[in-house]
Amino acid sequence: MKKEGHPPYQEVLFVDSATGHKFVCGSTLQPKEKETYEGKEYPVYRAPISSASHPFFTGAKSLIDSEGRVDKFTKKYAQKKKQAEEAAKVAAPEPVKKKRKTK
Repeated sequence: MKKEGHPPYQEVLFVDSATGHKFVCGSTLQPKEKETYEGKEYPVYRAPISSASHPFFTGAKSLIDSEGRVDKFTKKYAQKKKQAEEAAKVAAPEPVKKKRKTK
């Protein structure tokens, strides 16, 4: 069996980037950033969402998006929709209206 088969297990400080909530949990993550929490220094992992900010656990109906992924998605597909509408206008010329003859 290899000596270095698994990464070392250690306590890691998880920080919710949406709310700033902090908690310590054992993990094999190897983050380089360190931070002092309750008088002890821990490696820090910044989680995009945790039980402190997830709508299922908080009871909130809206989604908190601290990293802007939802905005990026809506902006991207709004541009695609606009391009598709412009392409449809160019591809389909307007029908020619016939003039009525007056007597």
